[in-house]
Amino acid sequence: MNTPLTETTYYILLSLVTPLHGYGIITNVSELSNGQVLIAAGTLYGALENLKKKGYIELFTESSLRKKKEYTLTEEGWRVLKEDFQRMKQLVAISEELLGGKDNEKN
Repeated sequence: MNTPLTETTYYILLSLVTPLHGYGIITNVSELSNGQVLIAAGTLYGALENLKKKGYIELFTESSLRKKKEYTLTEEGWRVLKEDFQRMKQLVAISEELLGGKDNEKN
């Protein structure tokens, strides 16, 4: 198992379930996180390079008209994203069991 993904990395990978270009990723991450995760362009492009090196994403298309690169998940990227999703589901299940659900909230 890979180490847990950071919140930002998770949202970037989740955004790439459908191929997107950089600005689309920035916008999507903000929307998915309800504005809690904001990524600057420079930070994003560094993250994309790192994710490409790890083999989690790849270039999908490059539009010569607008010079926009679209990225997509690789097979490894899908695997890592799903693995981290399962890890978080387990955390939530254990937390609900120990802390109680909405019906058992403690003050």
